[in-house]
Amino acid sequence: MASFNLYSRGDKIFGWANAILLGLFVLSTLYPFIYVAAVSISSGAAVTAGRVTLWPVDVTLAAYEHVLSDRMFWIAYGNTFIYTFGGTFMSLLIMIPGAYALSRKRLRGRTFFNIAIAFTLWFHAGMIPFFLNMRDLGLLDSRFGIIIGFAASAFNVILLRNFFEAVPKSFEEAAKMDGASELQLLWKVFIPLSKPAIVTVALFCIVSRWNGYFWAMVLLRGEEKIPLQVYLKRVIVDLNSNDEFASSLLTAHYSFETVTSAIMIASIIPVLIIYPYAQKYFTKGILLGGVKE
Repeated sequence: MASFNLYSRGDKIFGWANAILLGLFVLSTLYPFIYVAAVSISSGAAVTAGRVTLWPVDVTLAAYEHVLSDRMFWIAYGNTFIYTFGGTFMSLLIMIPGAYALSRKRLRGRTFFNIAIAFTLWFHAGMIPFFLNMRDLGLLDSRFGIIIGFAASAFNVILLRNFFEAVPKSFEEAAKMDGASELQLLWKVFIPLSKPAIVTVALFCIVSRWNGYFWAMVLLRGEEKIPLQVYLKRVIVDLNSNDEFASSLLTAHYSFETVTSAIMIASIIPVLIIYPYAQKYFTKGILLGGVKE
């Protein structure tokens, strides 16, 4: 029986070139993380001498022991969880009904609202008006202010709206024939069918909230309310001018670089755990389990 080669020599060369380029791209994106992880468990002397490039040298957990013994680290960690998951819940609570309403063609003023929301993607009032608005609403130095102040995202609302609009009318009509109200339609039809989009938006919110730095630094005054990113910035600034920390380096196995690297690694672990779980929803179809036309 004759055999046929489905791939020509040019196809094979192209495939190998793609694989090599993708491999180099993956290595270039992973290297910063690998380097920071290696620094965090290396001795301070090895890092200061520039001996750490890829693999840890003189492995020690002294930097993690120093970081984990700091009470403010755990307070900042707890605040970050509050802002991240409380803020994500608040965002979904606001954006899902809003996107559903915008997807309804019978909504009065639908075109105006859609244009107004899309307008904010390109033009916004700016930082100072936003700060003054937060101040006038009494949301400065407030955990609730951080949660509610950034609850809505025009991009995510548009993403959810488009997903809701793609749900076939047959599902809606079948639910209405059974006497479903608008709230029941949203809860029992649109949300289950739109789970991939909702999980994707939730992941966007989680990553954005977890990495939130600037506005938390501007709006929060109390040390007991700052998140991890602000704590990391203050550690970097304070340790550079802290004579007690400088004197402790003479006998410690950690250094300024290993301590900051340990904080960075500890701060991204929850996101690394959540992301693979959420990733499986990205490739799921919108009509899983639905009826066929």
